[in-house]
Amino acid sequence: MGINLQKGQRIDLTKGTSISRILVGLGWDPVKPGLLRGLFNNVNIDCDASVLMLDANGKITRKEHIVYFGNLKSPCNSVVHSGDNLTGQGEGDDEQINVDLSRVPADVQKLVFIVNIYDCAARKQDFGMIQNAFIRIVNPQNNEEMLKYSLTDNYAGKTALMVGEIYRYQTDWKFAAIGEGTNDFGLKDIVMRYQ
Repeated sequence: MGINLQKGQRIDLTKGTSISRILVGLGWDPVKPGLLRGLFNNVNIDCDASVLMLDANGKITRKEHIVYFGNLKSPCNSVVHSGDNLTGQGEGDDEQINVDLSRVPADVQKLVFIVNIYDCAARKQDFGMIQNAFIRIVNPQNNEEMLKYSLTDNYAGKTALMVGEIYRYQTDWKFAAIGEGTNDFGLKDIVMRYQ
């Protein structure tokens, strides 16, 4: 059983271990019909998970360092996205990202994990229509969950979430539970924050 984190908490991922490969699972569910969802619309809510690979200045230096449904892997193959889930239906992870920390280029200091709602403005959708959002990290060698961060804040009106980040700390990697909602209208808007 992994560690359950709260917003703002940080944890060592690799210190004192030989772990270099991790699986990052992100999940969410649409609010059940009859609750809030029925008041808005019955269109599926298409959430998209993305990873931004940032340098020491917190900037994206190459467009290939944006990993999402349109670019499923980084040039070095250290970050590989499983593909797009269009509905969020079903149990467990909705989207998964495999990370080989040993292959992350030396100039990349941080991996930021983001979930945004596709075409949120046209569909009039926000994270008030989503429940049970989480990020978890699994050791793929034994399939053990190392940690899980469930996002429990009220994100009504927010269209994107900075869920968590993995960052270098000396020779190790750490995870930080962020849980910050934004009003960005898509990945392009989010990326502009890091250019």
